[in-house]
Amino acid sequence: MNYENGPKNRKTAVPDNFDINDPVLSPKIVKNALGSGGYPYSEKLKAKAYKKELLALQLELLKLQEYIQASQERLVIIFEGRDTSGKGSCIRRFMERLNPRHARSVALPKPTEAEQGEWYFQRYVGNLPTKGDIVLFDRSWYNRAGVERVMDFCSEEQVSAFLRDAPEFEALLVRDGIRLFKIFLTVGREMQLQRFHERRHNPFKRWKITDIDLAAIDMWDDYTEAQHDMFRFTHTAITPWTIVRANDQRRARLESIRLVLSEMVYPGKDESVIGKPDPLIVGTGPDFFYED
Repeated sequence: MNYENGPKNRKTAVPDNFDINDPVLSPKIVKNALGSGGYPYSEKLKAKAYKKELLALQLELLKLQEYIQASQERLVIIFEGRDTSGKGSCIRRFMERLNPRHARSVALPKPTEAEQGEWYFQRYVGNLPTKGDIVLFDRSWYNRAGVERVMDFCSEEQVSAFLRDAPEFEALLVRDGIRLFKIFLTVGREMQLQRFHERRHNPFKRWKITDIDLAAIDMWDDYTEAQHDMFRFTHTAITPWTIVRANDQRRARLESIRLVLSEMVYPGKDESVIGKPDPLIVGTGPDFFYED
């Protein structure tokens, strides 16, 4: 693998009205951003309603964590998605009120030279939880099926081997008792452009944008193709993928938490607080996998 070379794949035409260096974003992109990619809501969730619901769900997360500690369970939640889809912000809301001694997030940098010579999954195995703990991955071993593939950081043979081996690797984790959730956040094209633009011009978010992010602006179709192959080969009955449509980050955060809580069993669970994941933005199968 060569992590120094730039992308070699085809480019996707960027709308003529988008210039990331122009401090003023096109009003047309702003107007279309929320509804892009077929997003079903015409307005973002109001802040007051969001904060009230988030607090209630975070209390349920504390109950879940207490149960995981007491029962010595192990919980792993993978967050994947396009750049700007909001993986980090979802993880922060998960983690915000949990006991940090038994819950942590993992966002690994690019592999070292030594790690590049190891079994691909090896450095991820070292970050899996011990009994009683929760680990959330901000990107995971699926880097190989996404950014590494699109940016030519690995060979086609390595991608094929990964798509073959990942379901077997995950099945081993589940059979060993790990509870595994795989969440993929999706955003529409215009929403991604709007968020890239904000990162470029907001001094408090500028650190988020990298050369890889800038290259990704032109690689929408390549990421779509990689995403489709990933779902086709790694969505299994044992370790399924769940899509969360994330044009509205507030809804995405709530629904990601709700998804995990709704599928876990723990003492004191308040079903009236958790409810059911919103079927308009949370789902699985072809209607959600291949909408891009």
